Parts: sequence; structure tokens; C-alpha cells
Amino acid sequence: MNATLIQMALLMACGVAWGIFRPAGLSARHTRVVLTNIVYYLLMPAMILEVLWKTDLGIQSLQYTVLGWGSLTVAVLCAWLIGRLFKLEKKRLGTLILGSTFPNITYLGLPILEQTFGSWARPVVIQMDVFSATPYLFTVGLLIARHYGEEDQHKSPWLALNAPPFWTAAIAVALNMNGVIAPDWLMAALQKLSVAAAPLMIVSLGMALDWQAISWRNMPYMPPVLLIKMFAMPLCAWSIASQLTLDAQHRAATVLDLAMPSMLFGIVFCDRFRLDSPLYAMIVTITTLSSLITLPIWYLFLSK
Repeated sequence: MNATLIQMALLMACGVAWGIFRPAGLSARHTRVVLTNIVYYLLMPAMILEVLWKTDLGIQSLQYTVLGWGSLTVAVLCAWLIGRLFKLEKKRLGTLILGSTFPNITYLGLPILEQTFGSWARPVVIQMDVFSATPYLFTVGLLIARHYGEEDQHKSPWLALNAPPFWTAAIAVALNMNGVIAPDWLMAALQKLSVAAAPLMIVSLGMALDWQAISWRNMPYMPPVLLIKMFAMPLCAWSIASQLTLDAQHRAATVLDLAMPSMLFGIVFCDRFRLDSPLYAMIVTITTLSSLITLPIWYLFLSK
């Protein structure tokens, strides 16, 4: 785990260094937009199609859904209770709930779990994403953002439900369940595209870390976020997973995936619904840095 995190940290450092030195005059912000769109519209769909087309789908996939939705719901309730207890301002409460709930399951979870456990962890991450995290984000997460934020009436209330990874997953599952054999030449092409996804994800994550967003004004919001995101939610996930029929390795992989820091996509919700975007950017930065400490702790706990 430590060796894996060192590798991930070095790749993130490349993204941070890009923002400092601006090669060819390209800023981290503009370069990140290009990289994330390449991953989002090309590399991730290729990876999802490759993985889900040939993965054995069954009761285990349903258990991933139960585990993900249960853990995310507990995180939402914990953040809401803390917000009500301390009477947080509405927009900041919505931001805190989003930041405390949704983990970076794919962009950080995929490379870390694959390096830590092996190639068998890739289908686990993909299924945790498309069967639990993504549907939850575009239903419960969307409702939270709309409730605590503001929305222009002339805009559609639904955000990017036609997400390429989501529909690619639907196609892959349909091909899988109908027994369609994947051509070798297509699988080879998809595999080559998939290999490029993980390193680009981590480099773009380094570019996305917003050091200027870190402010003393927002520091009081960090302890509850860290408590929920990095400890309470994984503990809840471990408790739920212990009641399921997952074996020890798959249980460890799923819990570690849910222990990842806050997801990047939440900033889109904050911008779209006029929540506290600087606070969310700080949450992403602080939880990502904190995960370099908390993930090894959870790995040791789960390895016992």
C-alpha cells in the first residue's frame, strides 16, 4: 500500500508541477479540462466496456449496490445531523454533505486498488461506480444540491444523465447478459485505451488540487468532513460488508474504495447550484492529502 501511494503521490506531484511551471504556456486548469474530458468521453467508457462485457455479473453486483447505497446514506445522515447541530448556513451545509458523502471511487480508487490488490480489483471498482456511486450521485446527490442551492428556472433540473460512462455500462451489461462474444481485436483496442486512463486520472487530480482554496475561514468545516469521510463512512461500509457474502479480499477492496477522499465531480454540482465552491475545493484538497495517511491505516485494518 505504501509503495502504491508513493507512486500515486508522484503522479499527483506531476500535475501540481504542471500548474507551477506551465509547460508550453498551458495552465493546469486548461490542461486538466482536456485530460479529464479525454478520460471521461473516451478512456473511461473504453475501460467500462472492456471490464463489464466479460465480468461475471450476479449476486455480487447486487451486494456492491447495497453496500454503496447503505454507506453513502449513512454519510449523508451524519453530515446533515452535524449541520443541523451547529446550525450551518444552508449552502455550506449542502456543500458539506456532498463533500462528506461522495468518494473518489474511480479516479483515485481504481489505480490504488488495482496496484494494491491486482487486476481483479478493476471490475470491483467499476461495479461500485456504475451500480452504486453514480446512480446515487445523480439521484440523491442531485436532490441535495438542488435543495440546498439555487437553480435557474429555465435550466433543466437534471445534470448530464446521459453521461458516457453510465450508458457504456448499460451497453456492456446488455452484451454480457445476452452472451455476446467480444471480438479479440476490439478487446485489444479497448485494453490499450484502458491502460492510459489511470495515470491520466491521477495527473489531472494533481492539477485539480486548489491550494488557494485553503483558508482559515473554512478550516472549522474540515474536522467533521474528515471524521465522516475518512473514518465513519468506511467503518459503516465495513460493518455492512461484514453482513454480506463477500470474501475477505473483495470486502477489503470495496471498503477501501469507499474510504477514498472526496470526489472531484462534486465541484460541478456546487457551481451549477451555487453552493460554496471554494469550500468544496478545499474539502477535495484536504481529504486527498489526508488519504495518504488514512488509506494505509484502513488497509492494515482490513488486512487483519
